[in-house]
Amino acid sequence: MSSPATRRYAVVGTGHRAEMYVRALLDSHADVGTPVAWCDTNAVRMRYYDRVFQEYQSGAPLPSSWPAEDFDDMLTSVRPDAVVVTTPDHLHSDYLVRALQHGTDVIVEKPLTTDVIRAQSIAEAAEQSDAHVTMTFNYRYSPRNTLVRQLIADGSIGTVTSVHFEWLLDTGHGADYFRRWHGEKDKSGGLIIHKASHHFDLVNWWTDDVPQTVTALGSRRFYGAENVSPGAGPAATTSRDLPADDPFRIDLDADDRLRQLYLEAEHLDGYQRDRHVFGEGITIEDTMNVLVGYRSGVALTYSLYAYAPWEGYRVAINGTEGRIELDVVERPHRAKDDAEVDPSARAERAEQQESHEVRTRGSQLRLQRHWERAREVPIPLGRGGHGGGDTRLLDDIFRGTGPDPLGHRASWRDGLRSAAIGIAANESMATGTTVRIDSLDLPLG
Repeated sequence: MSSPATRRYAVVGTGHRAEMYVRALLDSHADVGTPVAWCDTNAVRMRYYDRVFQEYQSGAPLPSSWPAEDFDDMLTSVRPDAVVVTTPDHLHSDYLVRALQHGTDVIVEKPLTTDVIRAQSIAEAAEQSDAHVTMTFNYRYSPRNTLVRQLIADGSIGTVTSVHFEWLLDTGHGADYFRRWHGEKDKSGGLIIHKASHHFDLVNWWTDDVPQTVTALGSRRFYGAENVSPGAGPAATTSRDLPADDPFRIDLDADDRLRQLYLEAEHLDGYQRDRHVFGEGITIEDTMNVLVGYRSGVALTYSLYAYAPWEGYRVAINGTEGRIELDVVERPHRAKDDAEVDPSARAERAEQQESHEVRTRGSQLRLQRHWERAREVPIPLGRGGHGGGDTRLLDDIFRGTGPDPLGHRASWRDGLRSAAIGIAANESMATGTTVRIDSLDLPLG
């Protein structure tokens, strides 16, 4: 294997999420690695990343571009040290398994996968390969979430007994999942896998526990063709077809990056990044409630809503000696005329709206032990996406070889434990029964 200073990366899936890794390798982490190949179904998207590459290394040889069907040929020809997998969720297993069979390390976006068959294939390949799999659970690295882990590990509330976790996506960010391939459950597993895998992993990590049983309810109460409200205007196929004053309209042409990545790529594969959130073909839920039982007896109550008026999350962790409460406001409100084109920009807009807010952007962590007053625990400042998690994650992925006392680095088995909750939740929604995770026949450890 190459030394860290010359580590070579192939990127498979050159959509929005790949950019974080590519720019890190070309800028902040260029001293320890470089991209050497793109692999995608769409040549326009790969050419976009050629231009990104040239921003940093003008005149240098471009990474080679490979059609997705030639992935194995790319591994044999280019021989990268690792593959970064940022494809649609249901395709993760295809590339991950084949890379492991070639003995190539894998860095894979959450969720690990979307259904039990794919999960079993990943587990089998990972157990048989000497190559390493890294799950990119960036929320672990957020300072506020790290602090919760530290408080629990220090015994600040004794033995954890239960967790209540509520996640709110507002009508900007939440709606965006219903415009993209994420709105098709066979591709994303629904938000209960695609989005909630972040949150299930946090609870697994905080409690150092393994999920055992899942009971879930899920429905579509806001988005989708069946929920179009009276007076919503003419039928539309894409968000760009909506009237200019419609709060669910977006214009990809107005965002240079998304125009190049998606609008200009439509003619090759027909994929529309801006489908109408009240259009046909949406098969995922927007309202989800889950009860998870853990091996140790910990109980998790979890809810996810994709149409809230504000965005953030609330966590309460009860223990035998006290309670931890974490409240996070990522965006206090979404204005009707606040176009959601690139979700990565929403934090900046939230800051601009602060002056007249009753609910203010920020995080608060409280610890209260039995027979004591509650106290606020200061949260270290984190900068960048996901509460500062992205920056720390990238550093650990591309440089991390030192101590990891809190276990931030996540393996394929961590990814499996998180995905297993979502997979079981989908089964519970479909059958109306409690699902035992061991019935999925997955090696959760």
